[in-house]
Amino acid sequence: MDFELPEDLASYLSELDDFIEREIRPLERENDNIRFFDHRREDARTDWDRGGLPNAGWERLLREARRRADAAGHYRYPFPKEYGGADGTNLGMAVIREHLASKGLGLHCDLQNEHAIVGNNVGLMLMILYGTEQQKAEWIDDLAEGRRGFAFGITEPAHGSDATHMETTAVRNGDSWVINGEKTFNTGMHAAQYDLVFARTSGEAGDGRGITAFLTPTDSPGFKVEEFLWTFNMPTDHAHVSLTNVRVPDSAIFGGEGRGLQIVQHFFNENRIRQAASSLGAAQFCINESVEYAKERAPFGKPLATNQGIQFPLVELQTQCDMLRTFIQRTAWMMDKYGAFSQSQQVSMCNYWANRLCCEAADRAMQVHGGLGYSRHKPFEHIYRHHRRYRITEGAEEIQMRRVAGYMFGFMKQSAPKGVSG
Repeated sequence: MDFELPEDLASYLSELDDFIEREIRPLERENDNIRFFDHRREDARTDWDRGGLPNAGWERLLREARRRADAAGHYRYPFPKEYGGADGTNLGMAVIREHLASKGLGLHCDLQNEHAIVGNNVGLMLMILYGTEQQKAEWIDDLAEGRRGFAFGITEPAHGSDATHMETTAVRNGDSWVINGEKTFNTGMHAAQYDLVFARTSGEAGDGRGITAFLTPTDSPGFKVEEFLWTFNMPTDHAHVSLTNVRVPDSAIFGGEGRGLQIVQHFFNENRIRQAASSLGAAQFCINESVEYAKERAPFGKPLATNQGIQFPLVELQTQCDMLRTFIQRTAWMMDKYGAFSQSQQVSMCNYWANRLCCEAADRAMQVHGGLGYSRHKPFEHIYRHHRRYRITEGAEEIQMRRVAGYMFGFMKQSAPKGVSG
């Protein structure tokens, strides 16, 4: 077995580093843009006069960073070549996202809103895989260029992890559908022109089939943003949406009638392994910063680094990082080789453990840095607040552990090629 990173991927990390120093760092320092990353970051990013939405200046800066990354040929790395990408792999994305997150907060990668100079455009990936020919013609260029996108409306006020029990319904009426229901934590709704609304169109509560996804214009009569939910990690773009007799044409169906949950699962598998890599990178950043600080800080006449009370917790965290890195990269490689659904159990393992590890590393970094670590003059509180949400969203860690148990105890089956260990 060869555990070396492919040479072209290792070289690409250096190319990204050069681009960051040449294009992104200077932009980060222009016109006091650093306010979005220093101790003022939460206040600077948040438009408090518009209900806590992202500040317009903040979002303009992110767009400019993406534009420069796209012009340099980096933003579309994971996209298919026919759409200007490099056919980037799951392994490549895992390595890149860890690498970027391990650099800490900055315009190159800000995981509060999934921004990075190498895009993670899951919407485009889903459109390529599940869109009709008409939808592809209408959407792909706009998604690739970032001109428009869609939010993801699956979670409901009374139903989160139990998605098959959703109460939102869509009923056929002639050549159209009428949708009624509510969605919550609709991320990105402040700017989305469409919401990918999941609704039950057949079957009973608990059935996996019978849920359909609809590309729903957000300006449709009866579509209303009730409020934006303030969270642990501001600014907010998480909307509570109501749909009252919202009418969409049959052509709005995305991914096939009654097959919406397949889209959700594909989204989760692709995104969870990449998000696990980001959490790993952020955890490594916290450890690295703590080690350096412990070498420099010398209370009572000797560096903190000489104390085993400082050393041992960081040793445990580093050990977990090294083991998890191998597991994440192996899982991503297997996904590339055998398909996204071949590693569902391993993806869940990687994801829930990486998210938990990141929170532990951020908490330990605060402790090592003392009062300064607790302040906003260090990035650890921001890292903790952001990554804490991933222990709930996109599958709570308990749900992912239950999923792993299902495979372990034979309640679920994961297809894998003959001779490949599950």
